[in-house]
Amino acid sequence: MATLSTSVTQPPVQSSPVTPIPPLQHGDHLTRDEFERRYDATPGLKKAELIEGVVYMPPPVSIGGHSFPHADLMGPLMVYRAATPGVRVGDNGSVRMDLDNMPQPDAFMVILPSHGGKARVDADDYLVGSPELIVEVAASSASYDLHDKLVVYRRNGVREYIVWRTFDNAMDYFILRGSEYVRHVHDEHGKFKSEVFPGLWLDATNLLNGDLAAVFKHVQEGIASPEHAEFVARLKAAEQPK
Repeated sequence: MATLSTSVTQPPVQSSPVTPIPPLQHGDHLTRDEFERRYDATPGLKKAELIEGVVYMPPPVSIGGHSFPHADLMGPLMVYRAATPGVRVGDNGSVRMDLDNMPQPDAFMVILPSHGGKARVDADDYLVGSPELIVEVAASSASYDLHDKLVVYRRNGVREYIVWRTFDNAMDYFILRGSEYVRHVHDEHGKFKSEVFPGLWLDATNLLNGDLAAVFKHVQEGIASPEHAEFVARLKAAEQPK
């Protein structure tokens, strides 16, 4: 007798629909984790910041109002970094500052943790914590660099904060005193002398006027100063063995 066989057709397995990641939008209110998730999923994005839980996406970068002064400021910082072991300079790097803030400063300077600094680079290659010095290029005093960002940097212990206001052709230099920022006063020659990075002498007058030869001359004078030599000795003494 022939054996009858029956086959049972299994219904196809239904895969769960994949929820698309929303694009990052200016003005979004997000946690830092969600900000990072959307940032990574937004192709072609050059700059976005999370400040007090709100997303800021600056417009395309102008040349005279931002690009040129940004490059001019990076110059003296890099000269100082080259002469100061244990110090590094960052350009437009995202900083995991706290749970509501992930700024992307135009420039910053840190003391490496191996030499006594507090900020560190994590496994995802982001800076975690607060740089000792942050520099921003802004259009004017109305910019959020001098309002919301200033509050965030102060609260998170950024010890020195510089804002170059290109429209106003002016520079603000703040130093953290206790829990407040106070304005740093330049000397009679228009030079700001950093307290956190001894020997970092920024010639604000000539920076604003575009005289980089004079700016670099004063940076070299600062690097040749006794206070810079003492700072380098302290950094080397604090260096941890590799």
